[in-house]
Amino acid sequence: MIPFLSLKEVTALHGAEINEAVCRVVKGGWYLQGKENERFEADYARFIGTRCCIGCANGLDALFLIFRAYLEMGVMQPGDEVIVPAHTYIATILAITENGLKPVLVEPKRNTLEMDDDRIEEAISPKTKAICIVHLYGRNAYTEKIGALCEKYQLKLVEDSAQAHGAKVKVRGERLEVRGEGFTVKGERLEVRGERLEVKVTGSIGDAAGHSFYPGKNLGALGDGGAVTTNDQELAAVIRALANYGSPQKYVFKYAGRNSRLDEIQAAVLDVKLKYLEEDNEHRRVVAHYYYEHIDNPLVSLPDLLPDEQNVYHLFPILVSGGKRDALQAYLADNGVGTLIHYPIAPHQQECYANAAWNMPRLHLPVTERIANEELSIPMGPALSLEDAKRVVEVVNCFT
Repeated sequence: MIPFLSLKEVTALHGAEINEAVCRVVKGGWYLQGKENERFEADYARFIGTRCCIGCANGLDALFLIFRAYLEMGVMQPGDEVIVPAHTYIATILAITENGLKPVLVEPKRNTLEMDDDRIEEAISPKTKAICIVHLYGRNAYTEKIGALCEKYQLKLVEDSAQAHGAKVKVRGERLEVRGEGFTVKGERLEVRGERLEVKVTGSIGDAAGHSFYPGKNLGALGDGGAVTTNDQELAAVIRALANYGSPQKYVFKYAGRNSRLDEIQAAVLDVKLKYLEEDNEHRRVVAHYYYEHIDNPLVSLPDLLPDEQNVYHLFPILVSGGKRDALQAYLADNGVGTLIHYPIAPHQQECYANAAWNMPRLHLPVTERIANEELSIPMGPALSLEDAKRVVEVVNCFT
């Protein structure tokens, strides 16, 4: 059997160091908001290329806290609009609606599975305050057009980077902030046609980014975990307080906050795995290239191949036409290949949003709905061997 993803095998890749890290925390006797968090936050901020990193309980909280902080700071007001991809995991939408903000759903491109930047401007209104991009499947979702729209309409750019730890993109120098003395950023600077560009890691492109460390992610903990990264130190301070019951200092509650913390064990485990993230991502790319070069079935199409640095292949989605997605999934299972579907019911079709004002009359988003009916994710991960990948391709290609 080739599992969709074996977390046991992924953990075993760096098992000795992970065990040592866990034992260190257990023996140390300090389990929340200690040195392990401080170390991981500093290391992850350095890896992403931002001034600030705030650990929290999970990826949904990370996104929620960004929007909540903007509300507390007066940058946004209840009822303001956030443009967001229609094709995404529901957590992206929940973070917006839980804050009393209105999601404005924009269709994806079928060939990229990411938000169609040609459709964004028509969705902007006087109440629009942000664009939230989602680096879904590990694919960079940022485009120059999105950056230009944020500049033109003075919109915040929020990244849902839950699935794209370590993906990179070239960004025009005009969007870069002036950084303080002694501050260094992971990446490189280069001149292209007279314009200064910088290679930035997803999570440092926009004004703030939410990250998830759910166990199955490229950088996964042994339980739930999340973080916010940003260069905005005021925003970071508000988020850190909100995540600590709303308290900027002990027993002083400036905000009505929540309890959302990354525990010391998870921080220690993540710091171990962070050292190997780029190596693990490179293995994913090797597997992905094999898939791109050898999958050959007229019923199966693959999303456009991105430059290597722009995709960390958290998942490897394929689209199955002819109404045969479920049949292919069953065929793969019968032949010992595990798969998952991401995401079979689009957010606007979920029962929890059936009567939402922003979804009335009920939205019809044909591209999103078609992807929901056709997407199938095949095995991908740092522990997946090329031999197993060859077997996956063999079975996919034999399906009729």
